Amino acid sequence: MIRSMTAFASARGEKAPFSWSWDLRSVNAKGLDLRLRVPDWLDGLEAALRADLTKALTRGSVNLTLRLGRGEEVPSLALNQVALAAVLDALAETEEQAMARGLTLAPSCAADLLALRGVLDAGSGEEDLTPVIAELKAEFGPLVQAFVQMREAEGVALAEILQNQLTRVEELSAQASELAEARKGAVAETLRANLARVLDNTDGADPDRVAQELALLAVKADVTEELDRLGAHIRAARTLLAQGGPVGRKLDFLMQEFNREANTLCSKAQNADLTAVGLELKAVIDQMREQVQNVE
Repeated sequence: MIRSMTAFASARGEKAPFSWSWDLRSVNAKGLDLRLRVPDWLDGLEAALRADLTKALTRGSVNLTLRLGRGEEVPSLALNQVALAAVLDALAETEEQAMARGLTLAPSCAADLLALRGVLDAGSGEEDLTPVIAELKAEFGPLVQAFVQMREAEGVALAEILQNQLTRVEELSAQASELAEARKGAVAETLRANLARVLDNTDGADPDRVAQELALLAVKADVTEELDRLGAHIRAARTLLAQGGPVGRKLDFLMQEFNREANTLCSKAQNADLTAVGLELKAVIDQMREQVQNVE
């Protein structure tokens, strides 16, 4: 089974106090180009995800985005004993000085003291991210599997298109073979007429030499080899499609060979019908090459 390089997969997850979303997508590329957007404060996560993708994929421009958010939490509070002692000392001294001057201050309550800056501290400390990282790694496996399955499903459709195009190339090659066979008599007659014309208008020309040159022209006009090679390329392409796996590079090379034979066929045609078939061959091969660009 061949795989396409075009695919998409997404997922969501959470582990208190975090929630996250995954976005994994790819398009065609000559090699494997991984671009990961992962929070860098999750130690070791990016390297692990990159290793998993490298094992699962061989080609494609792959973009992975992990968006991580933290839910609202009620912070734990701790009483700052040093700050509280300082506040109480200051309060006692203030009341003492006020009494010495005959002033009466309104009584203070605990809420007033706790509202003072520094008396209460939000709980702090290093947060253990190991469980979150482990959960993310565990989720990534199924995400990659879904991603690969989509590439395989796209590959099935891609293989069907390519098989149909190869069948069309086969049909056109058969038409070209029939036309080439039918034109042999006309080509031979043209060569004989050319030979007679040359001999009639050239004094001292060596008839054997002229005949050799015309025979060489006849050989150059023969498209049998090109059609034979097209048949071999068709068989090779079908073998690669049946073989499956990362065969995109080999198929791309084959498309170049297909195109070369079609070009040569057109240049040798010397016949309007055969030229038309050659041009249609080139069009179908070009369509095949576009599809092959998506094969992993």
